[in-house]
Amino acid sequence: MSTANNELPFHITLRVRDTCLCLHLQQAARAVARRFDAALRPLGLTNGQFSLLMSLNRPEAASIGGVSTLLAMDRTTLTANLKPLERRGLLRVSLDDIDRRSRRLTLTPAGRALLVAALPVWEHEHATIDGVLGEVAPDRLRADLRALC
Repeated sequence: MSTANNELPFHITLRVRDTCLCLHLQQAARAVARRFDAALRPLGLTNGQFSLLMSLNRPEAASIGGVSTLLAMDRTTLTANLKPLERRGLLRVSLDDIDRRSRRLTLTPAGRALLVAALPVWEHEHATIDGVLGEVAPDRLRADLRALC
């Protein structure tokens, strides 16, 4: 839509504000992230760090590529997020035994213990958010959000 003076009418701004999926998803993501950050703060974790550590809770060491795909995060950002957790002794970055150019990620015993302590906090906050959703079926919402990925 164009106007004679190349300005958008204010009603367009209101329509975008009220209908933009990207905006509403960003607002919801930030609000949920703040809630989990506050809940996990006493454990010295952010919601992103919790998700990263949880992604490493597996029987075999994870590849950086696999974790970056799971978390929808580019490798550079993932590597930057790994460093403070590695310094805290929560995870270990090692060379892949087969491909020495690749790195593998594993939780340390301290990282596993922190996840054990964090899980009840996560479960409580998760249940609270599910309750806030009320009429919205949380499983349907999760499925709908996954469809966008």
